Amino acid sequence: MADIAEIRAAPVSRSTAGALASLSLAMLVSSLATSIANVALPTLSVVFAASFPAVQWVVLAYLLAITALIVSVGRLGDLVGRRLLLIAGLALFSAASFAAALAPSLALLIAARAVQGLGAAVMMALTIAVVGETVPKERIGSAMGLLGTMSAIGTALGPSLGGVLIAALGWRSIFLVNAALGGVALLAAWRALPAAGIVRQATGAKARFDVPGTLLLAATLAAYALAMTIGRGHFGGLNAALLGAAMVGAALFVVAEARVASPLVKLALLRDRVLAPSLAMNALVSTVMMATLVVGPFFLSRALGLSEAATGAVLSIGPVVSAVCGVIAGRIVDRLGAAAMVVAGLALMVAGCAALAALPSLFGVAGYAAAIAVLTPGYQLFQAANNTAVMADVDSSERGVVSGMLSLSRNLGLVTGAAVMGAVFAFAVGTRDIAAAAPAAVAHGMAMTFAVAAGLVAVAVAIGFVGDRGKPRGA
Repeated sequence: MADIAEIRAAPVSRSTAGALASLSLAMLVSSLATSIANVALPTLSVVFAASFPAVQWVVLAYLLAITALIVSVGRLGDLVGRRLLLIAGLALFSAASFAAALAPSLALLIAARAVQGLGAAVMMALTIAVVGETVPKERIGSAMGLLGTMSAIGTALGPSLGGVLIAALGWRSIFLVNAALGGVALLAAWRALPAAGIVRQATGAKARFDVPGTLLLAATLAAYALAMTIGRGHFGGLNAALLGAAMVGAALFVVAEARVASPLVKLALLRDRVLAPSLAMNALVSTVMMATLVVGPFFLSRALGLSEAATGAVLSIGPVVSAVCGVIAGRIVDRLGAAAMVVAGLALMVAGCAALAALPSLFGVAGYAAAIAVLTPGYQLFQAANNTAVMADVDSSERGVVSGMLSLSRNLGLVTGAAVMGAVFAFAVGTRDIAAAAPAAVAHGMAMTFAVAAGLVAVAVAIGFVGDRGKPRGA
């Protein structure tokens, strides 16, 4: 009980609480902007007389900008100052949101969303990095849990809030809300984040921002993300070409980083026995979590015959549970230790995936809800513990780039999961036209997909053990 008493004896100061509140708001706003635009795509297709693949770029431009640039902006924060860059990112996000609301054409709307994604990349990368400098080390788990909760709330709130706003005020209102909330987050960060302590780190007199490495990495990540997303589940020649370009780009990036004096990503980081396993586990877990978004709606509507409204209500169970569990998971990490809770969270996820493979076919909606109620807390516990394990002891000069790499591994897992788990599901169902498949075939596809998902999380468990996370860096 001594460790619990010690934690209780170290309350968060008012200034720290204010800083954490501003960081939480930034995480909420960036997550909300990710999901709120999806519900507007049918409306945008009519307004701009555009095809559905064309209006999809309203969502893709935002996600691609985040994925391609999140590591680079994290490194830039290490060099120029994380507080300064975070405030600039919030300002850019707010301005781009306002520009999107006023966009007279689809092309300009897509361009504004890409700029908005750049601002969101700064917000996502640096909120996690700044936590390590503003929150006492023994409370980092709770802070990470709170950020996870705010991310879940933003993701869950987006579709419902977007639907209400579009119905009442039109599609432009969803971007005006982003602009307004971004402005509030900007003011909060300006007032609450301390000017001292989140400044440019001493990275050496010759430290420079690695422009060639940044361009190579951005092009590589963009090619990979496009390879996984275009074609709507059909992997054709263009997808293969993009994937090949991504592989070549990755090889060139490694060569380039080995030759520059101040690399964007130090290759030694990828051999770190805390960071490297964390990135791998994060990607695997995100791949699995994407399956709930890709496969869940088809199972609920086609296999169980639920209406659109009922399907949406059942799908909201996961984000709601996630929002409730985030802070609790963070506190558990603070009390019991990050290393043990990484494995515990993954074990819960294995159980949740196994439950999703079996229970929904037996018990319908109740079985689906019960399985999600096991999977989601495991995911939140893993996220809080994994982020804490990485950020608690990372060198102050590399917090930004490491935070960016954590966020990147999650994003890459999500885009990979959309393609790979969707392909597994289609293969198990036996047809690409899942909307016309028999309910029994869809149920079989659901079971097989989450059996594969359980196997992927089991691989993550093995990585967690092999990573030897209990020892400090350098031991």
